[in-house]
Amino acid sequence: MPGFPSPFGSDDGDLFDGYDEFVSDHLPRPGEFLESHHLLTGTDHVAFHRLTRDCFEERKVYDMTFNYNLARLNLDTRHENAGYRYAVERDDADDAVGSDDIDRVLRAEFTPTTPFCPQTHTLTIGSFRAWNGLADGHEYELVRVRAAPMHHQSGAINEQLAELERTYLETGDVTADPEGGTEIGSNPMERSMENDGPSRGSTDAPF
Repeated sequence: MPGFPSPFGSDDGDLFDGYDEFVSDHLPRPGEFLESHHLLTGTDHVAFHRLTRDCFEERKVYDMTFNYNLARLNLDTRHENAGYRYAVERDDADDAVGSDDIDRVLRAEFTPTTPFCPQTHTLTIGSFRAWNGLADGHEYELVRVRAAPMHHQSGAINEQLAELERTYLETGDVTADPEGGTEIGSNPMERSMENDGPSRGSTDAPF
């Protein structure tokens, strides 16, 4: 009798690296948000990314194009420069959180598969809510999330992520909706089709 496919993708052979592998050539290059901070590599990256898989599974942070847990994008050899990279924030950095109540901070930078990926807004917000809403499951008191600058709307997306971060630090609420940017997440063609039905790039979080 045929088995059911694993939601973590262990049945796809050579298409995916394993969750216990660190294959630097199959990961996005760290961008400006991670520069000068302590980049996770090797077993440190693997350990946090396996935890990420579990967080994203619980909160249903899924890539709707590929219909899989977003953590799998890092392992997808068809998209070797896409996914998340992580770095532990340096306390003495100019743009560090600088809060006496926050001790250990992780930075996560998401690189989508294309510069016009309509899901980047939704996926980064969903990631922020998953990591910080399930903070008891990892060692970081705050996970800061940004979109890589290669995305055409990274500036607007990152402004909303920064606002969500500020709200979370003030209230402890990860569910607040960032203001503005109602069109963030859709490319120009999708915006021109607004009257024909819902866009793939909904700004609603995936849970």
